[in-house]
Amino acid sequence: MLLPRALRAPAALLTALLLPFAAACGGSARADSEHDVTLRVGATGWKVEEAVLKFAHLDDTPYKVKWSVFQGGDQQLQAVRANALDLASSSEIPPVFSAADGRPNFKVVAVQRGSTLNQEVVVPKGSKVTDIAGLKGRKVGYVKNTTAHYFLYELLKQAGLTWSDIDAKPLLPNDGLAALNGGSIDAFASYGTSVITAHQQGATTVGSGADILSGNFLWSARDSVLKNSAEKTAAADLIARITKAYAYVRDGREADFAKVVAENTHQPVAQAEQDLTAQQKQRPTQARTVDDTAVASQQKVADAFTELGALPSRLDVKSFWTTALNADLKKAL
Repeated sequence: MLLPRALRAPAALLTALLLPFAAACGGSARADSEHDVTLRVGATGWKVEEAVLKFAHLDDTPYKVKWSVFQGGDQQLQAVRANALDLASSSEIPPVFSAADGRPNFKVVAVQRGSTLNQEVVVPKGSKVTDIAGLKGRKVGYVKNTTAHYFLYELLKQAGLTWSDIDAKPLLPNDGLAALNGGSIDAFASYGTSVITAHQQGATTVGSGADILSGNFLWSARDSVLKNSAEKTAAADLIARITKAYAYVRDGREADFAKVVAENTHQPVAQAEQDLTAQQKQRPTQARTVDDTAVASQQKVADAFTELGALPSRLDVKSFWTTALNADLKKAL
């Protein structure tokens, strides 16, 4: 488990920290053909997209892909802003904050429908808190500017509470787990592998974002990718391959892919298979092109953060969406 770290860094420092990473990845050179392309792509928690492509024998791309792991989509978008990533995957929330200054260097280019399971507010083993209402006056950790931030806010409203009714503590997933187990917070709102690990350590669920979140996960591409035909074609192909890979898994191969998941998430294979099956049953993982419905869904989320006071003013999200990848993605799918 990682040791606690500073939770935020000034933009200049973040850029400085990411520049060596960008250089190590070789940058995003202009490419005359797909064979000359190297896409730097983010993953959250672990390299699940890389793993599912390999499992489905769809990793034989005519372009190179360099995957990098982050603790959340918010960090992926920060890396895009710092020119350290070309393609980021996230929930609807991180692009809102990355574009809030009015100078984003990216566009949302596709939607990946996905499961909203394992998006929970958990309390440690032995806690007397049994529901969201019981969090009043307590220290609650959450992953800032992510789905966890959003569904915690909505769950509090449903319970008749406001954000100020809790002592909210922004924490990264690994730091939040450490804080939960160490007793410095009373509950933690998080997602993915951090929730899985929390349950392995005896945590219980007091609130879920499963029915609050839309299930829209967004692919955001740097503007420079969209200006290069070979890179744009490669991005569309990669997104389509991930959709095809999950279809391959759902075609009776859940048990086999669960072994890959279990190895990376450090959970029993039976539990990994149960979770994978439930996730794909709830909402099969598949890409969709950009449309007005998807934009409206993110606008609803952005408006909630304006209401919360996390954004200085209302943000028109359609300003950082584009249909530029639609034709290529339709063809690739």
